Amino acid sequence: MFVNQCHPELVEGLSKELQIKLVQMKKILNYILPVALLFAVAGCEKGLSDLNVNKTSPTALDPALLLNQAVINTSFPAKALVFEEGIVQQMVTPNGGVLTGANFNQDSRDVTLAPLWTVYYQSVIKNTYDALTRSKDNPARSNMYNMVRIYQAYVFMILTDSYGDIPYTEGGAGYVTQAMFPKYDKQQDIYPKLIQELTEAATALNPAGTIEAGDVLYAGDVAKWKKFAYSLILRAGMRLSKIDPGKAQTTVQAAFAGGVITSNADNAYIRHDANFQQPVGGTLNGSEAANIYLAKPFVDQLKNTNDPRLSAIAIRYVGAASGAGQTVAVGSTDPTKQIGMPIGKDNGTIGAAATADGLASFYDYSQVDRRRIVKTTSPVFLLTAAQTNLLLAEARFRGWITTGNTAAQYYADGIRAHMDQLAVYDPNSAVATGARDTYVTNNPLTAGNELRDINTQYWIASFLNGPEAFANFRRSGFPALTPNPYGQPNNPDVPNGTFIRRLTYPTSELSVNTTNVNAAIANMGPDKLSTRVWWDKQ
Repeated sequence: MFVNQCHPELVEGLSKELQIKLVQMKKILNYILPVALLFAVAGCEKGLSDLNVNKTSPTALDPALLLNQAVINTSFPAKALVFEEGIVQQMVTPNGGVLTGANFNQDSRDVTLAPLWTVYYQSVIKNTYDALTRSKDNPARSNMYNMVRIYQAYVFMILTDSYGDIPYTEGGAGYVTQAMFPKYDKQQDIYPKLIQELTEAATALNPAGTIEAGDVLYAGDVAKWKKFAYSLILRAGMRLSKIDPGKAQTTVQAAFAGGVITSNADNAYIRHDANFQQPVGGTLNGSEAANIYLAKPFVDQLKNTNDPRLSAIAIRYVGAASGAGQTVAVGSTDPTKQIGMPIGKDNGTIGAAATADGLASFYDYSQVDRRRIVKTTSPVFLLTAAQTNLLLAEARFRGWITTGNTAAQYYADGIRAHMDQLAVYDPNSAVATGARDTYVTNNPLTAGNELRDINTQYWIASFLNGPEAFANFRRSGFPALTPNPYGQPNNPDVPNGTFIRRLTYPTSELSVNTTNVNAAIANMGPDKLSTRVWWDKQ
């Protein structure tokens, strides 16, 4: 501030000479101040440019981090309890609301439990596509590139098996190619591409190349990734058994020659901990703990064959009259006390069914043990030795492979592998070796019922892997389940005496990507639960 600006009365009292000097000083300061400000601003801008650089944010993401993020996000969403696990009658609920689905033969595109489509495209395929883009042209990351190819093929197989036609070629490409409204590929075009992708990637994996030890699935073990890829090819080949037996046979033979998973040491599974919790475990240890039960067909199958897996999987809170009554003190894993919930009941009819079964309430039915099998830290198995051995049993029975073990031996090995696998969930779910071997001896592969026996065991071995249990049930027709009667015979979407055959597209896709969805529907058939996917031939 200047004196003459702040106190003009003081200026008037000064001599003429002093007044002139003050004016001169003002002029000098008027020139100096802008120059000083320019230097100050320049200095500030330099500091600000340094501050604007985020020194902790990466400018490029390692493909290994993207692959790991994809793997963790592949854990089956809790929605599998609502549809896939219910369709194959392993778990069921009498409740509606957000749990409405297979229990009522009712479509529910946007339940609050995250749909498979949304989780996989947004949190898995987006990451794998980005990882492929970042590793494709880097020879030092060749193994990483091919590992991602294998994993992306695995996820796309789940998506197309569940929905039919899906965005495959342009799926996940939005950020890289700006394909914001991806076109749908026909399932009959997707399957050959999946088999080709898996074959090329498995062949290209090189144990002499860079070992990607940071990979959370196999720690970069090339041999295990190869077995995973060839086991997926085996799975893909068996999917074609009804639609194209010739292609199925050659695909299975190629997979077998490549080398598949036959030991639990090579199982593909996701580890969970307190930070990365299992979605199904989170649901069954949370708000829905008292609402989802083991289904009667599943419990009866295990109980009637004295299967030791029943006591490893199930618990019944004997006498529970409410959710609060499901305490540790009344919990029983005794297989003779397990009672599965009947299919086709709702809140209005389940009470009478429980009374008829001699139970205190529907809370008294058996459940999967959330303190052992479905903890929030429980693993999620994607592809296992049990499943692969059982597929080899079927392939050997069909004559598609003619070397290796007999069909009966592959069948027995598959059962043993699944029983041994249960210990990974929790030590208290381990099946004793003696009990395992007694069951295998008493339940051999029976002549004339090979496909029934093998695929019933596959159903059991795929427990908690809802998408795979659902897919193989449609492919094989086993186990021989009775359709859920709820809402039939007047259900317009699931006709009388039939099963749900696919999942429907989410509402978000119908409203945003309308043109491409409609093209898929025109090719595949109505967007209904009862529409069959391409390989699910009648």
